Amino acid sequence: MRIHVTFIDRVGITQEVLALLGGRNLNLDAVEMVPPNVYIDAPTLSAGVLEELRDALFKVRGVQAVKVVDILPGQRRRLQLDALLAAMSDPVLAVDGGGRVLLANPALIALCGREPEGEALGELFADADLQQALLDQHFRLPLREVSLNGQALLLDAAPISETAEAGQLAGALLTLYEPSRIGARLAALHHDHAEGFDSLLGDSTPIRTLKARAQRVATLDAPLLIHGETGTGKELVARACHALSPRHAAPFLALNCAALPESLAESELFGYAPGAFTGAQRGGKPGLLELANHGTVFLDEIGEMSPYLQAKLLRFLSDGTFRRVGGDREERVNVRIISATHRDLERMVAEGEFREDLFYRLNVLNLQVPPLRERGQDIVLLARHFMQQACAQIQRTQCRLTTDTYPALLGNRWPGNVRQLQNVIFRAAAICESNLVQVGDLDIAGTAVAQQQAGGEVTSLEAAVSAFEKELLETYYARHPSTRQLAARLQTSHSAIATRLRKYGIKANR
Repeated sequence: MRIHVTFIDRVGITQEVLALLGGRNLNLDAVEMVPPNVYIDAPTLSAGVLEELRDALFKVRGVQAVKVVDILPGQRRRLQLDALLAAMSDPVLAVDGGGRVLLANPALIALCGREPEGEALGELFADADLQQALLDQHFRLPLREVSLNGQALLLDAAPISETAEAGQLAGALLTLYEPSRIGARLAALHHDHAEGFDSLLGDSTPIRTLKARAQRVATLDAPLLIHGETGTGKELVARACHALSPRHAAPFLALNCAALPESLAESELFGYAPGAFTGAQRGGKPGLLELANHGTVFLDEIGEMSPYLQAKLLRFLSDGTFRRVGGDREERVNVRIISATHRDLERMVAEGEFREDLFYRLNVLNLQVPPLRERGQDIVLLARHFMQQACAQIQRTQCRLTTDTYPALLGNRWPGNVRQLQNVIFRAAAICESNLVQVGDLDIAGTAVAQQQAGGEVTSLEAAVSAFEKELLETYYARHPSTRQLAARLQTSHSAIATRLRKYGIKANR
């Protein structure tokens, strides 16, 4: 039976209460004193003895209440702690200030195959340097790779302070993560976009064609090569394909092959072993391939990859294995490679600038992202969307594009594609003094198209799109004087072209 005694705090009252229990030869399994309360767990206490004990307790000066409770507060906290640790899928252990294990959760016990309570960290991980480093740095170490029972893991240490004063450490809480768990956290940090193909805004024929094809290849677990000009949104397409794939619950991590020198790109992609080079982390570092295990790695600007890295990537694509920089152990992971380029890889292969065998490994599936100039129907839609984004980002009242801006937006060639359009709209939102954005607020206002069309009055978006579409069809129909040729050039169906030509009364020049 467990009882809770409440009293007025005074010197000696706790001893008097316990003396009454001791005088009745009651076995005490636990006593918790939190003045002005004392909690007692006495398994042999019967209901009859309790009544007599209650009378005796109330004769002690200061005792206010005696009641039966189902569990002691400390016991309840321990049960809750055990349940919390059991619910954690990552291995977790608590250590004292000297680096000895106080408790471990079931995930860690299962991993090491024994109850490690009382062991020193150096014994548990077979790494005396690790324990010394943790103690020297007061358990404040950056994420570090360790090995436990032959499995490579990343260790995160959180010191536990006994008081708020510096140096008063009671120990630490150590959490072990599989590399892919850290990869998922990294992916989440960069996940600031809509899920799947909702992120690909637009309803033009080229973008609908892209979405339809991408949805088919997304579910196929094979390498995918995405072609497209700079700024067309190749990474958005890659992320959308990952989100729709069977690997969607695992990380999506990206590397721009043109942004890093060869040595740094190699260590970022493949990781490095302990002591691989001066300045390397003591425990080594997993690369993106390990962090994204069971997920997707996106290699942007694959055409800029050095010949050495091309050979190393080819080896990985062949059998799923690789070696870290400075390492001698074969690592094996299960990762889908999606790559992208704005360059003509077939021409590069012919000229010896890109490995032919790697090209065929990467080009199992492929997608072509259309340039913005071929998506005239989407330009104003995208501009409006970017305007909302920009105004929210710089925290100003929402701006609106006037209809006078439509001819300039629709007529521009957009060599920088969607990225250029986004930058133009952001600058307009930043410098515009009114909430109505005029042609003069756009960086493209000085182009020949803008100057030619800015003087004309635009009545609506539909009218502007129709005018642009008619002019485009008239121009290209003169160069491709058959509906089938024109449909092929504009990447749409023969029936769609025939319908539009009739709509605008455009006839072939004879």
